[in-house]
Amino acid sequence: MSPTQSTPIAVIGAGVIGCLIAHEVLAADPGAEVTVLDRDLVGSGASRRSAGLHFPRGAAPSVRAMAAESQRYYAQLLAQRPELPIHPLAMTVVAPESAAPRLDEVYLPEANLRRVDKVPSADVSLPAGVAAWAGDGCQYADVEALTQALAAELRPRAEFREGVTVTGLQPDAHGVRLTLSTGDVLTARQAVLAPGPWLAHPAWRDLVAPLGARVKKIVALHIEDAPSDDDGAIVFHDEDAFLLPYRQRGHWLFSYTCAEWDVDPDTVDPGLTSANRAEAVEVLAGYAPRLADRIRSGRVFCDAYNPGGGPLVRTLTEDGRLVFAGAAGGSGYRLAPAIAAESVRLLSKHAA
Repeated sequence: MSPTQSTPIAVIGAGVIGCLIAHEVLAADPGAEVTVLDRDLVGSGASRRSAGLHFPRGAAPSVRAMAAESQRYYAQLLAQRPELPIHPLAMTVVAPESAAPRLDEVYLPEANLRRVDKVPSADVSLPAGVAAWAGDGCQYADVEALTQALAAELRPRAEFREGVTVTGLQPDAHGVRLTLSTGDVLTARQAVLAPGPWLAHPAWRDLVAPLGARVKKIVALHIEDAPSDDDGAIVFHDEDAFLLPYRQRGHWLFSYTCAEWDVDPDTVDPGLTSANRAEAVEVLAGYAPRLADRIRSGRVFCDAYNPGGGPLVRTLTEDGRLVFAGAAGGSGYRLAPAIAAESVRLLSKHAA
């Protein structure tokens, strides 16, 4: 039997949230010892399929604060490391003319929304009673590549265990005991669980269940038109949908709200169904019929959602040694820096 090993802090999940948590732990304490574990490769779960769109918006005050914190973080990160795959974008918000007061409540001051006569894209038109607002503070990232870049920076200071499944997670009086698929046992003084949509994994299902988080299917469609350098993101506010010029892949991406709940990330079909395509076409056709007609393919996965709105960053044990971070409802990249910062605050608060 492999001997029991120890680490002061374990981060379970090496997506963008998990890697940013490890990054912020070490930023707060450069001498900290951190082990990051993932059942697959770094950034290969929900992060690999993420659209990576960020814009300064939040329906609830707590989410607005997190969006503002993340906005500042990404701006500073890109200024320090301009080679990272984070790309500033112009943004246009499309909504009913009567929605102006609601937009002011939802979008942050950093968005600087201002009314414009039309959408910059020639393919998108405004139906009667619908208006457009230009905005600032928008960017998108290749989230998988960004996560791998963060991990590469961390590797000299943090231990990564990829392809290692946590098969058991047992809090005890001394910390958290992790049983691993390799046969190893890892004891951590503190641990952060950042599982993405894998809420029902047997190792932590019972610990996570009281949070009430659910897993929903996410569908984004690929439109095989090459975007120009001047194209920006177009956000359809009431539909909770957006068009993103996905320049690094050479096509547009259209994300709409799919309402298929309680799916399993291990069994959800990654193929685009005719029903999903029809739903997306119905939403987009009212604004851009030519683009809607160009929908031929897409990406399908899922994410964890907090029914109460906003991400969940909570302690799972009375002593605070085990923290859950996630359920960001498709906004994992957008809010990841704030989720990481709050996770580190909880760890510091409950440090032995």
